[in-house]
Order: sequence, then structure tokens, then C-alpha cells
Amino acid sequence: MQFMTLLDQAIAQMNEYGSQRKPFFFLFDFLLEKPLVVPAEQINESKILFIFNGRGNAGSSVSVSSREITFSRSPAGFEQYAAAFRYVVGQIRLGNSFLVNLSAPTPIETNATLDDIFRLSNARYKLRFRDEFVCFSPEIFVQIQGNRIASFPMKGTIDASLPDAATRILADPKEAAEHATIVDLIRNDISQIADKVWVERYRYLEEVKTQRGSLLQVSSEIAGLLPDNWPDQLGDLFLKLLPAGSISGAPKPKTLDIIRTAEWYDRGYYTGVAGYFDGCNLDSGVLIRFIEQQHNGLVFKSGGGITAQSDLHAEYQELIDKVYLPIPQREPVTL
Repeated sequence: MQFMTLLDQAIAQMNEYGSQRKPFFFLFDFLLEKPLVVPAEQINESKILFIFNGRGNAGSSVSVSSREITFSRSPAGFEQYAAAFRYVVGQIRLGNSFLVNLSAPTPIETNATLDDIFRLSNARYKLRFRDEFVCFSPEIFVQIQGNRIASFPMKGTIDASLPDAATRILADPKEAAEHATIVDLIRNDISQIADKVWVERYRYLEEVKTQRGSLLQVSSEIAGLLPDNWPDQLGDLFLKLLPAGSISGAPKPKTLDIIRTAEWYDRGYYTGVAGYFDGCNLDSGVLIRFIEQQHNGLVFKSGGGITAQSDLHAEYQELIDKVYLPIPQREPVTL
């Protein structure tokens, strides 16, 4: 009998549930070592809470007390990040990659629990996984409705309070090149499973509200048409898209090797993918904006895309800017 890895088992389950048109939740870590597929009726007992685009198994009620939220961060040491950055840029200049997503862990302190953060957060994809992590991601991975698949890579972030922020981010040549690379990568990924692929929208802006103010993020929409029987091979099709291009880089295989060497910590489920198949349609998000409970406290994992034109200090600042609680500023929130 052939040995089946956890990944093999997860893909087989997705194929089986898809062919049965049976709703299920799924979760993939970045390295595809700890996949999880849970039928809808077992989600609650698995201690998983999620709300994806307004749908999920978690209620909207929030328990309120007199405590105000506190939040502080201790960013990764600049020299440690700089060493990883220089290695990545060196690999790019050698021609081993065009774009590498470099990330780092940031210890944080807050009086909010993972459950508090989940329930109070304002995000498109909200997930609390047991007592291990909470994610409040703004980034769609893929959505399938009917036989139309669409992906929405997010590349490019700027503080919305900066003068002419929208113009600056869209005119920045480094950001434009980085975004174009990811759009091309996602288009190639989708072309592996779709009959027709096109770019529906290119470099549009979205606002993300945080407790420190607002960020502007740049996204694109790439779409394709799947065969009518796509649910019957849902797992096999989905696997061809992993890991998400926006949080790895291009070309994928060599870039993943560069990331493993450059980064000094385990991403785990950060930058993985979570989603839900309702029996007809599929919705999934990229697991960014991610807080993990570790033995010595909470850690916020964040990162950004590096190209040959990247500036070390700007990239370090972007990594720090992405460390926030997703609670809009000037709205009093108590726990």
C-alpha cells in the first residue's frame, strides 16, 4: 500500500467532499506540512471560529467590559532583518528570483485575548484557530462562483495619512514592478487549471483601517474559467495554486528555497491559506495579519515583497507598519 502524507490525505478529502458537494473548511500552512480539512458539521468541535466575507460559524456579538485595549510592539532587530534582506537581494541579483516575500516575527503585548481580537477585528477574513493563532486578513486568495475563478493578489502598502499617498504608491516604480511580477505569476498559476485567464482589474486601491490609522493597499483581480466538473477535482486543482504567489515570490520553487534560508523563524500557518466550500462555491483568503500565541507571549508575523530596487529602511518600516490591531481609529472599543 502506498504511504499517504498528510497533504495527500487532505487533497483526497477535498476531492471527495467536492465530488459529493459537501461543505467543508480547509486550512493550509505555508510549507504544506500541516493541512487540515474539516467537514462543516465538525467545525465547531474542532475549536475553529471563522467569518469569511460575512459568512462563517461565529456570531457577531461582542462581550463588552470596562477595559480599554492596550497594544505595543517590539520590532525585529534591524541588523537581523538587514542580514536577511541583503541575502535576498543578492539572490535576486544572481538571477535566482525576481521577487521574494521576506517576513519576520514581532513580539507584541496587549491586554486583548485571541478571542477578543477575533471578535473585535474589522477584516474580510477572520479566523481563530483553537488557542494557537488569530488572523484578520484583508487579502482574498481565490474565489470560485459557478465556474469562474478569481484571485486578488495584494502587493503594495502605504500609510494613508502621508501626503498624496495614493499617487505615491501607484507611481512608485519599485511597487509597480513588484505588483506586475505577482500578477503575472498568479495569471500563470490560474492558467494551469483554467481554460481562459484574463486580468479583470489592475492595481486598484483598498483602504484598511487600524488602531493607528489607515493603510492603502494595492490589489489586482485575475480571473479564469474552470471546467464545469471542477468540484470533482477540487483538491488537485487547489494544490496547483499553492503556496500563494503574493506571499512567496517568483519563480516559486527557487524563491521558496531562498525564503527558507533567509528567514530565521518558522512561518507555520502564517502566509498559508484558509477557505470554505459551501457545496457550490468556494471562498479563501491568504493568512496575513497574523498573531500567534507562543510559549513566551504573542508574536505578530508580517512581511513584504523584495525586489532588486528595494530600499532596506523602507522595507523594514513596511514590515513594522503592518503590525497592528484591526480596530478602526477614533472608535472607542472596550473589552
